[in-house]
Amino acid sequence: MKALVENVKLNGKRTNVLVEGSTIASIGKEKDRSGVVIDGSKLAIIPGFVNCHAHAAMSLLRGYADDFPLREWLEKYIWPREAKLSKKDVYWGSKLACLEMIKSGTTCFADMYFHSRETARAVKESGIRGFLSEVFIGTKEFDSGKASHRARELKKFGPRVTPMLGPHSMYTVSKENLSRIAEEAEKEDLFIHFHLSETEKEVKDCEREHGKRPVEWLAEIGFLSKRVLSAHCAWVNEKEARIMAEKGVKAVHCPVSNMKLAVGRAMPYSQLRKAGVSVCLGTDGCASNNNLSMLEEMKFASLMQKFSNSDPTALPAREALFIATEAGARALGLNAGRIEEGMLADFSLVNLKSVSLTPGHSLESDLVYSAGVSSINTVFCNGEIVMQNRAVKSEAEILEKAREQALDWVSR
Repeated sequence: MKALVENVKLNGKRTNVLVEGSTIASIGKEKDRSGVVIDGSKLAIIPGFVNCHAHAAMSLLRGYADDFPLREWLEKYIWPREAKLSKKDVYWGSKLACLEMIKSGTTCFADMYFHSRETARAVKESGIRGFLSEVFIGTKEFDSGKASHRARELKKFGPRVTPMLGPHSMYTVSKENLSRIAEEAEKEDLFIHFHLSETEKEVKDCEREHGKRPVEWLAEIGFLSKRVLSAHCAWVNEKEARIMAEKGVKAVHCPVSNMKLAVGRAMPYSQLRKAGVSVCLGTDGCASNNNLSMLEEMKFASLMQKFSNSDPTALPAREALFIATEAGARALGLNAGRIEEGMLADFSLVNLKSVSLTPGHSLESDLVYSAGVSSINTVFCNGEIVMQNRAVKSEAEILEKAREQALDWVSR
């Protein structure tokens, strides 16, 4: 596909952005009007958001079980529902999640859930990117052959679907299996999606059982590497941050979910960054967020760091925007996250005339602290238009089918 976005605002100046194929071909005064032409005179162009931690299909559980303690929430509401989960639930839940992400400017997400093939099907149909992992939980032995087969299967869904390995956490997966998964990731060149130090209980249980904190123990067994994308990291300490940096582990800040489930501590963001850890941003699933808006996540991330550190300068707007875009793209090895020639054409066009972006003193500040999803006008992914003027293909059908499927799931 070829598209020209004319007279669009980029870094405070008006310019033309030409898309050819999957990439940004040129930025400047040149005009090639042989393809789709978009009037950008009322728009600004920003990189697509990269949501580094989600459980897409859980969008069907939005609002199903709110305001409960974490263990009660899991044991009484979430796990019993997941015991009755079907492939159809995952497909329509993922379709709904992809729709919501598109409407809020997300062009790529990292997911961990069951029936990952159904999520891959939804991703392929949506037009955005998915780094997908089949969650691994339990005491059964990790089957590397089966994992490799599933990864090859997911690759068949096209270049926008990338397989990952998904061991849930250190408290749901055995030491032996964590070691096997690390070996498999190295052998097959795959990322690992993992929950790490979300709660204080995790840390205390690990200290009691192994005599070490989680990051120390995971390093000892050879699990940690640059392949690991670790969600939450709320309870890591300074020593653990140094280990994570040495091993190249990426940390995913999920502030809304952490606050809603009251994990008791904000991610030590500045400590992680000071140690050299790459930090990106994620929403978690809709059952514990309850949306997939990275605009909202940026605001909460910044406010959470300011409040918990009694420092109004903590995680400023520019940095929040960075961890929601370029940092996430880097963590996943994507040539995206910036509006530059040669980068993947994964970006959004923002309506500068929207109420929340008016009067417009600082686009960065407005995106982080005031913008709503309605400010996202048009979304490109891989050089294709997946939303234009707020319209997404098959939106009405997805909403109807998702409602039906959610009611069916919770009634089983």
